Amino acid sequence: MREATRPASNLLQLEVNDGIAVLTMNDPASRNAMSVSMMDALELQCSEINTRNDIRVVILTGAGDSFSAGGNVHDMTQRKGIFASEDALWAQEINLKQVHKIPRAVYGLEAPTIAAVNGHAIGGGCDVAMMCDIRIASTRAVFSESFLRVGLLPGDGGAWFLPRAVGLSRAMEMALTCDFVDAATAEKIGLVSRTVSADRLMAEARSLASRIARHPPEMTKMTKRLVHFGHDASLADTLNMTAAMQGIAQTSEPHRAAARQLLTMMKRPK
Repeated sequence: MREATRPASNLLQLEVNDGIAVLTMNDPASRNAMSVSMMDALELQCSEINTRNDIRVVILTGAGDSFSAGGNVHDMTQRKGIFASEDALWAQEINLKQVHKIPRAVYGLEAPTIAAVNGHAIGGGCDVAMMCDIRIASTRAVFSESFLRVGLLPGDGGAWFLPRAVGLSRAMEMALTCDFVDAATAEKIGLVSRTVSADRLMAEARSLASRIARHPPEMTKMTKRLVHFGHDASLADTLNMTAAMQGIAQTSEPHRAAARQLLTMMKRPK
């Protein structure tokens, strides 16, 4: 069942089709920069998505030639937006309350997320891609953890996300050199799962999403939470969490229904 494309805000477009949501950052004039308005829009839209039962997977992508250029350099030079004050305590507070909306929104999505990186993912844009559970890239994609180019730090959580994606050494190299990483290299170092031609990117993302969406949504969300937990916890703590969550899963109707369906399929004559 298809829901007509509608604006999530002026800066985001949301389309939902058969349980798959495509969330498009839609400010190509700024190369989908992480403006204050974009941060607010992501917070509101991701919060709404978490309330919906018809969304099983979220694909995040960008309109135009870029995924996201990250911070707005014009705001930096003109001292606007999150750069509007020279008071360090104010700047700290705006980072805590405004910039950190981005990881709380994107990483906080309960459904599995796929970043379909269609072009440049620079600075904060690179980090937004890292906030997604799975990343696939167009062969035109380019990544850079480029904060030092403008004398800044990875202020939106990149220092946490990037080492988990590519390992500490690669993350250090990307953050300290600000080198551009092409799609082929991104796949080689584990920054993305795969690269595909530009004309196949969204088809591949939808195909991947459909293979996720076919599973019981409640258990899919629990699996996402468990894998995230296990990534940062000890084996003992992960096994304890697994037992608790598996207890919920194996006594649930979605589990019983899925098992019955699989058994029926196995009995079908070949």
